[in-house]
Amino acid sequence: MAVAVYPGSFDPVTLGHYDIIERSAKIMDRVIIGVLNNNSKTPLFSAEERVNMLKSVTAGLPNVEIQSFEGLLVDFVKKNHADVIIRGLRAITDFEYELQMSQTNRVIAPGVDTLFLTTNLKYSYLSSSIVKEIAMYQGDISMFLHPEIARKVEEKMAARKKSGE
Repeated sequence: MAVAVYPGSFDPVTLGHYDIIERSAKIMDRVIIGVLNNNSKTPLFSAEERVNMLKSVTAGLPNVEIQSFEGLLVDFVKKNHADVIIRGLRAITDFEYELQMSQTNRVIAPGVDTLFLTTNLKYSYLSSSIVKEIAMYQGDISMFLHPEIARKVEEKMAARKKSGE
């Protein structure tokens, strides 16, 4: 059984992320979305919220499951008996960083390979950071996110604005 982990912060999950998830689910028997809970960052959504959003948008993909994790990715991969890490590439700058990470992971965990999927051209510029910046200024984010996720981002931004963050 081919098991892969697709890690990321997914803060929020974009249509670009979903594209990689959907394509990974066609290639692999089982795909585990690993939602990184990084205590050194201040995400818009908690790890639990991000897990729930991903569960919602991937509900139609029966071989996809969502988990949060902390620590080293390779430890999470081993814990889940996976042998592949999925990474999406948008541009050459992504490749340089991702190549370095995949080689490091391969040294730490020789049995784990990285599978790079190039992002659909229509999402090649898209990142969660860009979406959050547009939302911060009340811009239209509907073309970047599932409708349910766009609503949650807009609600979160409105609450932050109201509280003065």
